[in-house]
Amino acid sequence: MIPQQWVSPCGNKCTNKYSALTKIPWRVFCKKGCNSDGESWEECLEDCNQMCYKDPVLKDQQWSAYIDRSPGAVSYSEECFRACVSGCSYKFDVKPEEADKVSPNRQTKPETVPAPKQSHNWRETSYKKKLNS
Repeated sequence: MIPQQWVSPCGNKCTNKYSALTKIPWRVFCKKGCNSDGESWEECLEDCNQMCYKDPVLKDQQWSAYIDRSPGAVSYSEECFRACVSGCSYKFDVKPEEADKVSPNRQTKPETVPAPKQSHNWRETSYKKKLNS
């Protein structure tokens, strides 16, 4: 058996797409899309939504979403979803243009940007006051 036969063609496409060292974590989610139990494109996309976005683990206990194993940060969830959709598109022979149009069915919260740090340096503050007067 040669190395190319160790992985499914879908998995090989994920390996090629996410071959960069910084993309390796997303390769895993692409391959999870390839190995999804969904029997249709739509079911596979739903699997991606469930895998990449945090849900409560315990019914009616919103706090329990923190122990869900999905990526936590919004940007990570989105990247996870994109990678998983790629895997689904390889599995179901969906064109990349169509896969790129897919968006998650989850409401994503915008990431909070920290407020700019105010300077407590009296020299800098007094210098700025002199410039403004």
